[in-house]
Amino acid sequence: MFFKRWTRTRPAQTAADALYAGAVAQARVPALYQAYQAPDTREGRFELYSLHVILILDRLKAQGDQAAETAQFLVDRYTRGLDDAFREMGIGDLAVAKRMKKLAEAFYGRGRAMDQAFDALPDKRSLEALIERTLFEGAPDPARALSAYILQARQDLAIQPLESILSGSVTWPKI
Repeated sequence: MFFKRWTRTRPAQTAADALYAGAVAQARVPALYQAYQAPDTREGRFELYSLHVILILDRLKAQGDQAAETAQFLVDRYTRGLDDAFREMGIGDLAVAKRMKKLAEAFYGRGRAMDQAFDALPDKRSLEALIERTLFEGAPDPARALSAYILQARQDLAIQPLESILSGSVTWPKI
């Protein structure tokens, strides 16, 4: 009974797990790879997973203590998901640590760049350039199309009630 208090799952953690699962599911939607021509590679999937998590983190930003706690649990869950994926691929402990450091730097770099691109809106050029550079290796047309999807997803998240998001429920745009 005494230890249950420490092992009990917090509501923010439960919400973050659900938000992460939703971001992963959305990042795996085949239409992202077909309609938007996102590369169906390990790197392309990493970018789309990261993108969807970053969109949720953007929505939770400056929304109070519960949102901050949920955001932290979401980042922790995202990191754990990457670590688990490496281990499932059979990568050893030392190599996992090196790769995780590299991916964490990439994730936080993408997050900062996405924040700057969002701050530059309504000018979409920064966002399009970011997507072109990180996902499409210099192909501007698919980058513009995926940037439009990102902006739609961000707009959709902005109008969803915070209470729904803090309970782990997010609705993504149809593709």
